[in-house]
Amino acid sequence: MTEYKLSCSFLRQTMHNPLVLASGILGTSASLLERAALEGAGAVTTKSCGPEPRAGHPNPVALAWDGGVINAVGLTNPGAHEEVPLLQAAKKRLAALGVPLFASIFAPTTEQFAEVARIIAEADPDLIEVNISCPNVASEFGTPFSATAESAAAVTRAVRAAVNLPISVKLAPNVANIGQIAKAVAEEGADAVTAINTMPAMLIDAAAGKPILYNRSGGLSGPALKPIALRCVYEIARSVTLPIIGTGGISTGMDAAEMLMAGASLVGIGSAVWQDGPAAFARIGSELLAFMQTAGYESIESLRGRAITQ
Repeated sequence: MTEYKLSCSFLRQTMHNPLVLASGILGTSASLLERAALEGAGAVTTKSCGPEPRAGHPNPVALAWDGGVINAVGLTNPGAHEEVPLLQAAKKRLAALGVPLFASIFAPTTEQFAEVARIIAEADPDLIEVNISCPNVASEFGTPFSATAESAAAVTRAVRAAVNLPISVKLAPNVANIGQIAKAVAEEGADAVTAINTMPAMLIDAAAGKPILYNRSGGLSGPALKPIALRCVYEIARSVTLPIIGTGGISTGMDAAEMLMAGASLVGIGSAVWQDGPAAFARIGSELLAFMQTAGYESIESLRGRAITQ
């Protein structure tokens, strides 16, 4: 009898399944991260933290609509030094469950990226996710670090020199050549790539005659983002051999299968958890396994990159 399994390998770690809690969703306390793991996440990612405490934007900061979610929370976080105890507590709880902890970081300069990485490394997370693609952060280059291969490479080089932990660089969808940028971060020592961050977008309240979000524009996530994310992951997988955490619009097991087929090693889930709660992990995992059994894919590895080879 054929055994179908969701377990998989990622950077020499064995994971229960390829489903990852994406950054920004439930990643603000050890108990919430643990809950995501208990509900079926194969790995969990913290909300991004930076060099200093940050209050974020006033409300309204997020809105669900027909195509998914649009948000401009503004990277609310306690700062890197205050984040370390949270990570240490989370790491202890998650280690008992066999679930890796990914710590997301951001900064306005390459030097500060390195400093934040050094501070966060004190908590020994299983991976540092280097968020160079948030549209809410201005950089020393005048555009998000993810906008060009040169600026993306500069941050990767700085973080790589600062820590010995595995790092994954989070890329943006709104760039001319995401494969070229992925090559640049690979050459500077990235161990993985996370793709993608949200897409800059806007919703307008016609009755009020103004944008809905306080920040006016925000990041689009949810089902509307999935075709963009699939294309980006596909292009990255054709450009580099690094493992990819494919993120963007995943809300069903079939979505997860498509992302794996595009070349992802792991599948990030964000808006589906924001809308349905952490029970989304068990549902998506069950749907993915059911698809694999129906289609004859015995393992996650047999799914991975299928669309690239066809």
